[in-house]
Amino acid sequence: MRRRTRTAVFGTAAATTAAAAAALLPTFGATASGAAPACAVAYSVTNQWDAGFQGNVVITNNAAPTSSWTLTFDFAGGQKVTQGWNGTWTQSGTAVTVASMSYNGTIGTGGTVSAGFLGSWSGSNPVPTTFKLNGTTCNVDGTTPPTTPPTTPPTTPPTTPPTAPPGGGDTAPPKLHVSGNKLVDSTGKQVLLHGVNRSGTEFACAQGNGIFNGPVDDASINAIQSWKGVTAVRVPLNEDCWEGLSYVPAADGGASYIAAVTDWVNRLVAHGITPIVELHWTHGTYTGNSAGCSDVNATCQKPMPDAQYAIPFWTSVADTFKNNTSVVFEMFNEPYPDRATSTTEQAWTCWRDGGTCPGIGYQVAGMQSLVNAVRGTGAQNVILLGGLAYSNDLTGWLAHEPTDPTGNLGAVVHVYNFNTCSSSSCWDSQLAPVAAKVPLVATEIGENDCAHGFIDTFMNWLDAHQLGYLGWTWNNWDCSSGPSLVSDWNGTPTNFGIGFKNHLASLN
Repeated sequence: MRRRTRTAVFGTAAATTAAAAAALLPTFGATASGAAPACAVAYSVTNQWDAGFQGNVVITNNAAPTSSWTLTFDFAGGQKVTQGWNGTWTQSGTAVTVASMSYNGTIGTGGTVSAGFLGSWSGSNPVPTTFKLNGTTCNVDGTTPPTTPPTTPPTTPPTTPPTAPPGGGDTAPPKLHVSGNKLVDSTGKQVLLHGVNRSGTEFACAQGNGIFNGPVDDASINAIQSWKGVTAVRVPLNEDCWEGLSYVPAADGGASYIAAVTDWVNRLVAHGITPIVELHWTHGTYTGNSAGCSDVNATCQKPMPDAQYAIPFWTSVADTFKNNTSVVFEMFNEPYPDRATSTTEQAWTCWRDGGTCPGIGYQVAGMQSLVNAVRGTGAQNVILLGGLAYSNDLTGWLAHEPTDPTGNLGAVVHVYNFNTCSSSSCWDSQLAPVAAKVPLVATEIGENDCAHGFIDTFMNWLDAHQLGYLGWTWNNWDCSSGPSLVSDWNGTPTNFGIGFKNHLASLN
């Protein structure tokens, strides 16, 4: 989505807040003698299902402040950690270790930090009894350990763990690959991605306003999932923030940004949501037709990604998520080389091959080079590519389709009521032929009038062609300034959002 630069300060933390966690977990208070232990650990199984569970630890430090921390404990029931966040999780035999990340190593006296994980279990799932923080035993001096969780799945389906979709198939989120013109899971069942965009990670960091716009904790994901039928969330990224360029505040860029984004993506996966990770704002000076800014830095949408930073960016992102094919990669938000070149063929050649492109003053990373960068890491994740005219024009997509050795390539379209291709006749002539050959996902749809008549028509067309779509955007902005689905972080829909919400609910 093209939009004006936002300058208001938006502050959140990537990790679950201690207050939210404390509402779910046992509390370790003062001892019988009135003296608090040096440290306390509240362990909880927040959700459990056949052969799997989601766990959480909240660490309270009552001793001197830490600059880094390591928590250790043992599983007594043969449980195995399969994935974790807000810490580096490792396991050797029964011994589990979680070490702090670069952004959460400091725990002041009386401070707390939380970390979560997914695990497997069989037979029983007893709670660990002994926890050590930096070698010091916690929960001593008369504190009471947490209660043992149930060893059978709850009677009420949990809201956060992966669950089996109707009619078989993968647990959510599905492991995705391309089969013909469809996205399918590991069992071959077709997957239609329906969801929302979550803007903020593409601009806040470059503006010195933190990493996220709004909350990214478990409660925020639960709010998104309260809209029945949401199965995907699009995560826009900023390459300068990922790579930690000097103008980006250290707290918002480099290792801090990567860790926070990785935690956000892992948290979405833990809730059964498919993350679509995409490159949104990029480097390179462009002052030609339809320029969003004159800044060389990644502070606006550029016509094409730059070779200098975009190729290393995608190498790093693919390396980060290559072990989880539930994560989808969208190479570049909204290409518009057609605004810089004199002919459409020049634009499509630039789109695919990159290099020196007419009207663009930096070396361009073409889609083929970005696909190569991802595949060079061994990643087999599904890759999606938008076309020209801000991903609204797909007329040359099939003729210029990059080569993908894994065959896991699909197309992206963005459609708003103010786009050129915004009628059913255009969709029939331009989108349907692409959708007949490769998977097509409308990763942005919307309208700028705070209504939903246009998207109602477009969603009906997409449904008829068995295509997935995501609304722009799940942010609490005034929808009169652009398509915003919600008016608050609890998921209260705007007039525009009501149409999207009700339509998704009607499909389920």
